[in-house]
Amino acid sequence: MQWEDYRQSDNLEDRRGSGGGGFAGMPGGRGGVGIGTMVVLGLLGWALGIDPRLLIGGAELIGGIGGREQTQETRRSSGPPEDQMGRFVSAVLAQNEDIWSKLLPQQANTRYQPPRLVLFSGVDRSGCGTAQSAMGPFYCPVDKKVYLDTSFFQEMQRKLGGGGDFAYAYVIGHEVGHHIQNLLGILPKANQIRERSSERDANAISVRIELQADCFAGVWAHNVQAMGRIDQGDIDQAMRTASAIGDDKLQKAAQGTVVPDSFTHGSSAQRMKWFTTGFQSGSMQSCDTFRNQV
Repeated sequence: MQWEDYRQSDNLEDRRGSGGGGFAGMPGGRGGVGIGTMVVLGLLGWALGIDPRLLIGGAELIGGIGGREQTQETRRSSGPPEDQMGRFVSAVLAQNEDIWSKLLPQQANTRYQPPRLVLFSGVDRSGCGTAQSAMGPFYCPVDKKVYLDTSFFQEMQRKLGGGGDFAYAYVIGHEVGHHIQNLLGILPKANQIRERSSERDANAISVRIELQADCFAGVWAHNVQAMGRIDQGDIDQAMRTASAIGDDKLQKAAQGTVVPDSFTHGSSAQRMKWFTTGFQSGSMQSCDTFRNQV
């Protein structure tokens, strides 16, 4: 993936406790909660680390969203990130901004309002409650921000075999996909339905939300390819990652059995299918996981 010469986003907040950071599995500075076994459990429950309760705004807020003290976890650095991983995330975020600023008005008659992306280490605060490394990346619709501890990428590569720069870019694109769902009003509607649904039906709705975000990430990837910045090897990375984080594969690895009714993100086959659908079509209209069979 070609990203080094791309512009840096103005919508990135670097709240990491210490400067610098590694890339492609090199450890960077971290504080707060360790991730070890918790990451495995987090990956099982949330796949990409997104708690569905946080995703659609149904989680209990911890400490509220305003008036918090500027602790080490929430203190921002001045200027754009200087480390390689920070610059990579900023460039990928900028690519999402440039692509969706054109696509969303054309394909959905909606103005794109870019989310802010928060880089943090260990523990931080979000509008949806506490953000922790073990949760992995997630989008909070309350404050319209993506939260990311990049140590998740190292764990994703080490524990799941889903590494590579475009695999990491796919994760970011998936989170931006949730923001697009929020802009289109999909998340609030889904939340209303989930609140009056059984646990089984609520899980099924969450699966459709996640698969649509995968499809939107595929639409984004289609346009990145049109820019000449990715090749087939990059797409293969994304597909391996989509396969690695399927609910069925994660459940099988963790508990030896698969319980489809408990899926919240979709099977490996579903995640690969819907990323591919968006990638091949380049159209948001192909991503209707609510009307089509998933």
